Amino acid sequence: MRLPRSGAGWTIAVFGLLALLLGALGLIWPETQLRLLGFEVPAERAPGDYTGTFLTASSMASFNMGVYYLLAVATEWRPFYRFTVWFRLVTFTVFTIAVLSDVAPDRFFAVAAWEGLGAVATAVGLWWDARRAGVATDDSAPEPVPAADAAR
Repeated sequence: MRLPRSGAGWTIAVFGLLALLLGALGLIWPETQLRLLGFEVPAERAPGDYTGTFLTASSMASFNMGVYYLLAVATEWRPFYRFTVWFRLVTFTVFTIAVLSDVAPDRFFAVAAWEGLGAVATAVGLWWDARRAGVATDDSAPEPVPAADAAR
């Protein structure tokens, strides 16, 4: 795997790696994942309780998403970086509403905050990278003069 080649790439790489690792954690030790998220872990689940099934599905999705993010970093796929900013802000909004409407425990707001801060960090990274690229072209050597103009 290549190291990120841009500021925005680093933000995507960090998120991708954490998504991959937390997805693996949920697949291997689901109770630990539930505790991290602030959910109850009863000694025994009632019939019809599909918490484990849902956790397996969301952990696998997180693992896969981590792979996608790391692939985007390896290829420096900048349109993907921009795409993630908007959808991570949507995720922040949905998770915040879940906490505020008592669908999720207060501790789950940490997930919302992670998404929101990650979106902002990537947006800042994209801005910084564009600014750096603009400065690099402004400070470079003057463009060559076309031959027809040089003769005059």
